[in-house]
Amino acid sequence: MAVGTTFSVALVGLTGHPVEVESMLTPGLPHVQVIGLPDTSVGESRERVRAAVVACGLTWPMSRLVISLRPASLPKTGSVHDLAIAVAALVSAGQVPAGLVRDRVHLGELGLDGRVHPVAGILPAVAAAVEHGHREVVVPEANADEAQLVPGARVTSVAHLGQLAEQYGVGAVAAPAHRPRVPRPATPAPAQEPDLADVIGQPEARQALEVAAAGGHHLLMVGPPGAGKTMLASRLPGLLPDLTEPEAVEVTSVHSVAGTYDPATGLMRRPPFEDPHHTATQVALVGGGSGLPRPGAISRAHRGVLFLDEAPEFRSQALESLRQPLESGHLVVARARGTARFPARFQLVLAANPCPCGRATGRGQECTCSPMAQRRYSARLSGPLLDRIDIQLQVGAVTRADLLAPEPGEPSRVVAERVRLARRRQAERWRRQGWRTNAEVPGKELRDRTRAVDPRALTPLEQALERGALTLRGMDRIVRVAWTLADLAGCEHPGQDEVGAALALRMRGSHG
Repeated sequence: MAVGTTFSVALVGLTGHPVEVESMLTPGLPHVQVIGLPDTSVGESRERVRAAVVACGLTWPMSRLVISLRPASLPKTGSVHDLAIAVAALVSAGQVPAGLVRDRVHLGELGLDGRVHPVAGILPAVAAAVEHGHREVVVPEANADEAQLVPGARVTSVAHLGQLAEQYGVGAVAAPAHRPRVPRPATPAPAQEPDLADVIGQPEARQALEVAAAGGHHLLMVGPPGAGKTMLASRLPGLLPDLTEPEAVEVTSVHSVAGTYDPATGLMRRPPFEDPHHTATQVALVGGGSGLPRPGAISRAHRGVLFLDEAPEFRSQALESLRQPLESGHLVVARARGTARFPARFQLVLAANPCPCGRATGRGQECTCSPMAQRRYSARLSGPLLDRIDIQLQVGAVTRADLLAPEPGEPSRVVAERVRLARRRQAERWRRQGWRTNAEVPGKELRDRTRAVDPRALTPLEQALERGALTLRGMDRIVRVAWTLADLAGCEHPGQDEVGAALALRMRGSHG
């Protein structure tokens, strides 16, 4: 009996695994069996494939057909394997030469009329195929632009199974009934990012935003409603430099798997901005879903900004789920059917009111909250989470003097240029170690280098550590901010002034 063999790709998180699709006809009543840990959608492919083959005028074998997806221990999910299963079945039936498809990768979902529909995750799937030596890749026509972003891939796009069968020499094949092609709407020009010049007043908050952008630091802003916390946070991505080529591929892959990527826009060159509502669950932030997990808001914010407005209103489990990725830059989501690893190196920006009514500012005379309600509200942001926030800032209400100021604040392009130069200094300093921003550098490395250039610079931090006012993690984060302040000032290393300024940025807005 002839064995038809071709390849597909199974995604676990962002990691693609080549799947060898084998097909064999055996004696028995007509039946299709799919083996190799398929989920429900993969198991249903036998009906989609059979209907698609018949709709194209091809002969479906009237015998028992066994489809094996190897490695058998790897869970297979989704309809991405439909096209590979159909091609392997046609090889077993003797209609497609085995040599033409043995080393090719086929990705796509089949409709009952033979059309090949797009699937999510094409970019990381094609990248995995090329990485494992399979450069010839067949994808749905709607996924062609995305697949061609992968260097080294030789992409063939098809609109229906009959078209692919003709390319393999089957002969005249009945194509599905013609449907008028709906023209793709013109890709809108990228929306202009909000400008920092629109923010009225708030000089301290503007400085904190610049420092956060320059060093990749996390930021907490506490202030009354209407102070401009949300405006400030939404302008942080506009201060960040464009993504490098590897970063752009990585970020685009995450959004491709999540299904939030438009291939017509090309690679995502700008840092993403995610701002989930405070009713978001832990799964919405971390990722999950039935079967193998999908990326959540944390991973979609990779190399960008995750903004949690009204942070104390988020569920405590959702907030605490941030702690591990804030430290490691990735997260591992374990489910019954498998474990997925997603990148999660993002900048966290939290905005909070000082109390439930938001009026506990200044003397707090207008606040209607009880002391217990204020403490309970502040405690929703736990100590271990706040310990991971580099910059904590009190944002005051905008005054009439701010409103009547003759000169607006600096625009984003001016601040972004200083951020770009500071990041270039960091990348050059840590080039040998592979770090790009101060936020990525381990604390021991920062402490040792700071002591080497100025032994007295860390004295106030060590004293605060001794008193219990700081943890070692908090001390390391202050040192990171001090290095960023030095980079913005064009200094080779931080001194006592930079360490003191970083300590002020850390402690000035201590929440609760």
